[in-house]
Amino acid sequence: MIRTEGNFMDITIMSFFIWGSIATLGVIIGFFLRKRLIEGNQADIEAQHKIIVENAIQEAKRIKKEALLQAKEDSYKIKQDADAEIKLNREELKGEQRRLDRKLDGIQKETAAFDKKERDLKSQEQSIKKRYELLGNKENELDSLIDDHRYKLEQVAGIGREQAKEVLMDSIASEARMDAAKRLVRIENEMKMEADRKGKNILALAISRYAGDYVANKTVSMVLLPSDEMKGRIIGREGRNIRAIEAATGIDIIIDDTPEAVILSGFNPIRREIARLALEQLISDGRIHPTRIEEVVEKVTKELEISIREAGEQATFDVGAHGLHVKLIELIGRLRYRTSYGQNILQHSLEVAFLCGVMAAELGLDVKKAKRAGLLHDIGKAVDHEVEGSHAIIGRDLARKYGEPEDIVYAIGAHHEDQPPTSVLDILVQSADALSGARPGARKEMLQSYVKRLEDLEKISSSFDGVDKSYAIQAGRDLRIIVDCQKISDNEATLMSRDIAKKIEEQLTYPGQIRVTVIRETRAVDYAK
Repeated sequence: MIRTEGNFMDITIMSFFIWGSIATLGVIIGFFLRKRLIEGNQADIEAQHKIIVENAIQEAKRIKKEALLQAKEDSYKIKQDADAEIKLNREELKGEQRRLDRKLDGIQKETAAFDKKERDLKSQEQSIKKRYELLGNKENELDSLIDDHRYKLEQVAGIGREQAKEVLMDSIASEARMDAAKRLVRIENEMKMEADRKGKNILALAISRYAGDYVANKTVSMVLLPSDEMKGRIIGREGRNIRAIEAATGIDIIIDDTPEAVILSGFNPIRREIARLALEQLISDGRIHPTRIEEVVEKVTKELEISIREAGEQATFDVGAHGLHVKLIELIGRLRYRTSYGQNILQHSLEVAFLCGVMAAELGLDVKKAKRAGLLHDIGKAVDHEVEGSHAIIGRDLARKYGEPEDIVYAIGAHHEDQPPTSVLDILVQSADALSGARPGARKEMLQSYVKRLEDLEKISSSFDGVDKSYAIQAGRDLRIIVDCQKISDNEATLMSRDIAKKIEEQLTYPGQIRVTVIRETRAVDYAK
């Protein structure tokens, strides 16, 4: 339509220029044509719009109808679900209501029972109050009667209240002590009947039967020289000889102003012994140079290893401990060069083994097993300078590593109470170790403390009233006390032994146990003239 309008305008313009005379007519014709065209297009548009509207109305009706149907279906389904849920909730509410009703019934019954108990308690409380009032009245009456009787007794006895109380307390205390002494005697007699009669004598018997000689083989750390000139040869040119010895042995050699002597310093006793033997051979041979030093040290090391193994084999043979691991035998031999407070550990181990065997025989236990545990109890000291920890725990781990039975392993670990003893074998090893280490002369540093302990034992026993004489015998394991028979009775002697033993436990530190024997005797003396 617009395009047609443009064409007519072009014709009009051309007509204006070409046909100027008919310009007006062209305009009029164009106007009418344009009007007719516009009217025709509007009619078509209205017809199409009407069709579209009718189709849209039909489609909207159809969609509306489908939406209504779908909404009805959904609402019906939702209604069904809601009805089912409401029904289920109603059932649950009914069940909960029944449970609440039952609980309510129980609570009501309990409330009624509580009310009844409360009424009963109130009635009992009232009756108790009445009884309490009666008792108070009776107590007042008794107090008055007691005062009257006390006054009458004081008048009759001629002593005051406090004096009578002291006399009564002394009498009660004396009777109590006598009764306690009688009970102690009776208990001891019952225990003696049940226990093994020879048990008390085991330690003393073991000591008396053990007749082994003790020799303290102290490790030597000093080498004597034929002359002071030998010091220069040991040092060597620019110190090469002494450095070679120290490198080969691991021991420090100290050369000072000490005349005709060289000091060996080292924590390992085996290395120190190798250095001592090697240095002695070099001095006797006279050829001292680095090559010779290495040869001698190697030779001495092999010889000492053989000596250590032989010492271990000899110790196991003496004890009768067969089937030991080769490494354990070597460790036992190493104890030959280990000391503790001046006591040789190998000799100490043999001594403990024999003591364990004697005590085990008296108790009817396995003698071989006891000796084996005693021999191995200090095996950890062979390597305690190389391994961290207590020598008892180290020895326990070594024994377990090399296949020893578990009871022997445990006895080794328990001999210094690093772990609690659980068997008779553990106690035997502990006791034998204490006996071997604490007897007089066993350890150099123990001698003074041993003498002091004997003096303290006699001093403690003499501090009790009625003691005439006291003697510490059997290396301080037995304390004999003689009392005055005029001051101490038989029952009081029993109490005195208990009191002295308790005071010794509180004030002294000692290995093993100390037997306290109180002796009371009556002597009749007359003279013939």
